[in-house]
Amino acid sequence: MKRVIVDTTIMEKAIVHPTDSRLLERCREHLVKAAARHGLKLRQNYNREAPRRGLQIGRYAHAQQYKRMRKVLRTLRSRVGRVMRDVERQVAQVAGSYRAALQKLVDRTKRILSQKPKDKNKLYALHAPEVECLAKGKTGTPYEFGVKVSITTTHKEGLVVGMRSTPGNPYDGHTLAEALEQATILCDATPEIAIVDVATRASRSTT
Repeated sequence: MKRVIVDTTIMEKAIVHPTDSRLLERCREHLVKAAARHGLKLRQNYNREAPRRGLQIGRYAHAQQYKRMRKVLRTLRSRVGRVMRDVERQVAQVAGSYRAALQKLVDRTKRILSQKPKDKNKLYALHAPEVECLAKGKTGTPYEFGVKVSITTTHKEGLVVGMRSTPGNPYDGHTLAEALEQATILCDATPEIAIVDVATRASRSTT
């Protein structure tokens, strides 16, 4: 415990690549299933049209026909908005124990409908709102979707003596003090030397 290695990595979540078309389609599917489960009658569910629109968006994007792609995406967004507003008008009819879950689904759908490509704190997964987009900086995987994690191991044996999630994608140097504090609490010993990489440089007072 006198010499430890502290580094950060990304804990990826089990989600697919969050394209706009897929997020919108997932919202529509969940809203339609929730309406059927609670006995809500929808004016239209777009079960046939919406998947077809999603396929069109993928084909236009592959062919680099972005003007057509954006047009179909606007149409799909309007269809999901109609379903969402139809469900929102009938939320009061749902029993109290299920009303909160349905309202949460409506709120997340509103958030996906309103977010823009350059917005911060975007929603990347309907079932996991804590997922963040973290820049990896690699050619093959420029971005990863998950949560940053700080890991502390012993220098000689490589035993893991601390592991802590750091939501909000903080600077690596700002997570060093919390990582050392956790290792001290768990192992009942204070590390004297912390070996870090260049990205985890901190002030002398911290080390």
